[in-house]
Amino acid sequence: PPAPAAGSVRRLPRHLLPLHYDLELWPRVRPGQAGPFAFTGQVNITVRCLQDTDAAVLHSAGLRSRGAAAVRGPLSQPGAAVEVAGLRQEEAGEVAVLELRGRLRAGRRYVLQLGFQGRLEEDLDGLFLTRYTDRGQSSMLIASQMEPTYARRVYPCFDEPAMKATFNIRIIHDPSYVALSNMPAIDVSEVKDDNGSLWTVTTFNTSLKMSTYLTAFVICDFDYVTRTERGNEIRIWARKEAVKNGYVDYALNITGPIFSFLEDILNVSYPLPKTDLVALPDFGAGGMENWGLMIFQEASLMNLPSDEFTSRKAMIALIVSHELGHQWFGNLVTMNWWNDLWLNEGLASYFEYLGATFVEPKLSLDKIFYAHVVQPVLREDSEIARSLSESEDKIKGSFSLMSLFDNITYSKGASITWMLSGFLTEKLFIRALTSYLKEFSFSNANQDDLWTHIQMVVDAQDEVQLPAPVKQIMDSWTCQNGFPVLTLNLTSGTIRQEQFFNKNNRKSTDSYNNTWIIPISWMRNGSSQPLTWLDKSSKMFPEMQVSESDYDWILLNVNLSGYYRVNYDQLNLRRLARLLENDPKAIPAVSRFQLIDDAFALTDFGYVPIETALELTKYLAREDELFIWNVVLLNLIPENLESTLKNHEVYPLLKKYLLKRMLPIYHYYAGFIRQNADALEDDYFAQAYLEKFLATACWLGLQDCLDLSSELYAKWRDNPEYKIPFLIRRTVCCYGVAVGSDKEWNFAWEMYNHTNSVEEDEDILLYAISCAKESWLLYRYLQYGLSDPLFSSNRTSVMISHVVTRDIGHRIAWEFVTENWPLLSQGYGHELLHDVLKAMGRFVKTDVQIQELQVFYNATLEEDEREAITMLLESAKLENIERRKLLIKIASWLEKNIDD
Repeated sequence: PPAPAAGSVRRLPRHLLPLHYDLELWPRVRPGQAGPFAFTGQVNITVRCLQDTDAAVLHSAGLRSRGAAAVRGPLSQPGAAVEVAGLRQEEAGEVAVLELRGRLRAGRRYVLQLGFQGRLEEDLDGLFLTRYTDRGQSSMLIASQMEPTYARRVYPCFDEPAMKATFNIRIIHDPSYVALSNMPAIDVSEVKDDNGSLWTVTTFNTSLKMSTYLTAFVICDFDYVTRTERGNEIRIWARKEAVKNGYVDYALNITGPIFSFLEDILNVSYPLPKTDLVALPDFGAGGMENWGLMIFQEASLMNLPSDEFTSRKAMIALIVSHELGHQWFGNLVTMNWWNDLWLNEGLASYFEYLGATFVEPKLSLDKIFYAHVVQPVLREDSEIARSLSESEDKIKGSFSLMSLFDNITYSKGASITWMLSGFLTEKLFIRALTSYLKEFSFSNANQDDLWTHIQMVVDAQDEVQLPAPVKQIMDSWTCQNGFPVLTLNLTSGTIRQEQFFNKNNRKSTDSYNNTWIIPISWMRNGSSQPLTWLDKSSKMFPEMQVSESDYDWILLNVNLSGYYRVNYDQLNLRRLARLLENDPKAIPAVSRFQLIDDAFALTDFGYVPIETALELTKYLAREDELFIWNVVLLNLIPENLESTLKNHEVYPLLKKYLLKRMLPIYHYYAGFIRQNADALEDDYFAQAYLEKFLATACWLGLQDCLDLSSELYAKWRDNPEYKIPFLIRRTVCCYGVAVGSDKEWNFAWEMYNHTNSVEEDEDILLYAISCAKESWLLYRYLQYGLSDPLFSSNRTSVMISHVVTRDIGHRIAWEFVTENWPLLSQGYGHELLHDVLKAMGRFVKTDVQIQELQVFYNATLEEDEREAITMLLESAKLENIERRKLLIKIASWLEKNIDD
């Protein structure tokens, strides 16, 4: 049966407490078989009875009972058996109820014995099967993913994070496979099945006390590389060809050092004798932290040995470091219930950045943390009405636990941890974490337990003084949704706070009266000031009143110590803008990023006019940090608006204004690309953002950028062995085709159809081919996409969506879709039409235009879909009208300031 909507969250009664599981799993899979496959199993659960009961209730979902269930006493007192009257499955609550003829007595131990079987599906939840190829052979493997509530789909259990127990696990499998679990294997023997054929039995050592969602099983024919660090045997498993080619060497080189780094900083040693990291060809998450058996998707763990680029390594280091952080935060100490999931994910995400920058010291911790974590979640957090820690009773019934695994939990959790570490000092923060980990090892904690341990550490010293109890400070950040914006008036030295919300669509009924207790790190005229606090809705800080002098300026939230935005008054902003033009380095890089990002966010939400944000861009000719340029371009030229802007009178003004400022940093990087792109291998932000920067320069028509693209593209045409530097391959191919004629276009099409190209390159080419500037080429591209048998259906829709976003392409795509609809609708159904209509929506400014689209989709869509699309187009129209007003403002500001 299809899974019920992501687990109804039914809590188990507290009559029984599991102490130990004896679990045997037997997936009935032989290599080369076709399936369908099943698995069988037996679990004996030792429980302590806390309250008399005549029923045992535990989790079980999608499993069938096999053989009689029994309840007996432990081996030490075999007499205590109770007869089972019946076993009832309640699929809706995902529970199994053992109805008993007698009573289980409080204070006694019992063993629940259950045989079961289940289907082994090729999904990615619970116990699952994956088919893949290795060395040209097709192969199969079995693996598991239990978090949050899939353990109950693999074996009947008390599937709640606080019901920790020890596990003895046995796996029966085909002799050609190896079996892995959380603990090391201690015995391998054989058994015959009913048909007399041989299977291997792998028995694992008894686990530590742990939650069911961390149990893990892998059965595969993989190779591994290994290394021992402080007695911990680390093995990295992957497809044989990947291991042979050295694809997991980098992961092996960093895993041990990150382990040691975490042990040393936290002062709590890792309790297991071994750790396996397995790279699966197909996996639902980036990684899963199962204790002693971490599972990753290949992309998160593999790196070509020839690829020296920091960006790829950084991604692997971040993911590995995150899962290793969980070995302490999550595995050793687990949240009591899912409402405090951030105690797992937020802390692991914080240590993820510490661990990764420890093994890759070329990464700048504060820049990468701000650009990856804080900035994106600040953008999202004001739109989402959810606090970091929910109350426990909110998370039950039909609540989807999966919805908790979002950016709020991870990135807001990490940002608030960063802020906490900032105002406590890292020394005290780590001291508190150590004491928290030691007290709750092999047990569970909630948010208040963490606050208590921090409070103890704060009370035991006198260097750091807090304005309020830790719980009161921190609950203001974790139990309220959103975050504050601080408004500064420098004449009076007053700061006031309010919740940051979108004033453009505020209903007068909304009341936002949350207040936070806010740490403020600040500097005045370049020198750091002592940390201060805003603990009410507004407060006067005499030390922040500035003088008449233009050189007297103030900067708040330095080093991003706080999770909030700052709205400066015009006086201070003028002084900061002027400072940036004279001496940009007087403001730390992360603060420059923040200033600009805050200004544009305040503009978007109607706090300040767009001109305020634009004033801060005047200095950019002196900005040499790509990560700051990136945030400017994301705000001024958002991805999806390129074609809109191209058709607007703002374009020539933007071109003149921006190119003048982009030239210095452009020439710096273009020099590397012409001479030696490999020299950028340690420049993480070049790998992350240079592509967007160059693409913008070319889009703005910078001749040298177009020439550079043609040069490199021609070099590739002359010698197909030549590799265009990967950092900018997408842009070079796109503009190589755009500037070229049909010769360039044909070459790209030809290379695309070469079967041996890598998937990444295929995507790049498919995109580049849509960059043609001639309408007939774009039309031909779409025709090819429709008629070419090589194309799988999703390819054609990718091609159409590429063309739709081009400035000349949206009409062509629209005509193409409407002309070929009978053919297209068979292959794609309505998904495609929705995508095209969404893209068309960017160009809709009048009702007449909406009607033109409506004529078509009234004839093709069902009634309920029509309504949804009409609403989508209506709101697109309003958005476009608003944007038009904004663009007119930007254009008139640019006209005034273009020659500065």
